[in-house]
Order: sequence, then C-alpha cells, then structure tokens
Amino acid sequence: MARRTQVTARQERLGSELRKLREAAGLKGREAAALLGTDSAQMSQIEFGTAGVSEARVRRLAAHYSCTDTELIDALVAIATDRTRGWWEEYRGLLPTSFLDLAELEYHATHRRDVESLNIPGLLQTEDYAHAVFSYRVPELPQSDMELRIEHRMRRRAVIEGSAPIPYEAVIHEAALRIRVGDRAAARAQLTHVLELSEADHVTVRVIPFDLDGFAGAWSTMMYAGGAVPKLDTVVRDAPHGTAFVDSEAQLGAFRMLFRKVEAASLEPGRSRDFIHRLAKEV
Repeated sequence: MARRTQVTARQERLGSELRKLREAAGLKGREAAALLGTDSAQMSQIEFGTAGVSEARVRRLAAHYSCTDTELIDALVAIATDRTRGWWEEYRGLLPTSFLDLAELEYHATHRRDVESLNIPGLLQTEDYAHAVFSYRVPELPQSDMELRIEHRMRRRAVIEGSAPIPYEAVIHEAALRIRVGDRAAARAQLTHVLELSEADHVTVRVIPFDLDGFAGAWSTMMYAGGAVPKLDTVVRDAPHGTAFVDSEAQLGAFRMLFRKVEAASLEPGRSRDFIHRLAKEV
C-alpha cells in the first residue's frame, strides 16, 4: 500500500497495537516483515501508521504472534479496513489535527466518561459557553478560526445528542458549575442545558460539591473513550503542547480506577440534578 502523507491517531493506534503484539511475541521487526514477505522499512511504516495493512495481513501477523484474543483481532481488523470519512474531515487543514482525531475517537467510541474540575465538559457545553472558552485563548484567535472551533465542538455533541447516542457519564466539580466563563444569562443557560441532558437515559451527571471532606482529586480531569474492546480504550488529556492520547494498558487501568474513585466521591445522579437546579436558581 502507498505511504500515507497524513496519519490519524486511529491509524497510529492500529500500528501501535500491532507493534505491542509483536514485542509480546518476542519478535524483531525484520522477523515480522519476513512473515509478510516484505522488508523492515514497510513493517516499520505499518507499525507507525504511515502505511495501511490489509485484513489478511493483520490476521496473519496475529497468528504468528500467537495472539488468541479473537475480539481484539476482530477490532484491529475493523480499524484496518475502516474507510469512514466522517464529518470531521471537512475541517482538515482548517483546524489542528488533534480536533479531528478527537472527533473520530468519539465517533467510534462505545462509551464516554468525563471528569472536569474547572470547565463544563465539552460534550455538554452550549454554543455561548464554548464561545467564551475559545475567546479567552492567548493569543486571540482570528474570528474565522474561533467560529470553526465552536462549530466543530457543537457537532461533536452528536455522539450523545444524535440518533444513536453512546452511554455517557460525567463527574463535574462544583467549581466548574459555578465559574462564569460568560455572562449571567449564559451561565444559567449552560446549567439548564446540563440538567436537560442529564434526564436522558444514556447520560449520567454527578457533582462533587465544595463541602465534600477528603476530596484531593481536583487534578484528575480526563476524557475516557471506550474502545471496541477494553484494550482499545483511550484517555485524552490536555498536555502543555496540545492534546495527549493515552493508551498503555497500565495507564488505562489506572485511569479506570481513578474514575471510579472520583465517581464514588460524588453525589448520586438525583441529588446532583437537585444541586445543579439550585445553582441555576442562584445565578
């Protein structure tokens, strides 16, 4: 297959998972290449996502790597053979690639879990709230760029507001609910929007109040996207120079435990809705 000029996070993940399987089997790249009748250079391109790989080759590699996890193999084949060109492709060349990678990740996710301490989670934001967030960027964005970011964020909401929504859980600290990133009217509308979404069967919103004793997890902000199998889950975190996608098995396990720990410290959904309702009346 021809070498790709643009590699998505999803394509990189496929290559990374194939590399993990090879390393677990104790094989070097040149040995795996020989199994496919190719050279080390192309094997490296496959594992870095810069070259595609067919279903037959994925299954052949998995067999030689003695991988018996059929669900994982089928999930990797699904990635390898996926030809979806989603709505996010309209923004290629207009927005940073991390925006497109996040939208693609959400599109293929089986579920989503968020923890936020200072901002309303992106999937729950209103247009006015998103506008206020992007307006605060330094240096300021050109108006056209800001409008693209807001539009992109609103379109991402389809994964929980569209015709085939995925299960969604959010744990939000009271600080994020109280901070007015816009004016009073925008703050009230944002809280009302969260309340309305929380009534859906597939959406669960929990609140961590200020007066909770022993909560030291304000740093535990995360976006957790479920993969077709748990090994293909992904955590998205903000990094100093952009967005970081975390997918090592050990880290994923730690983030699952962290989410459950934060969730256990929060108010149950009914009390959380009552809490948000009181805040909306105070605004």
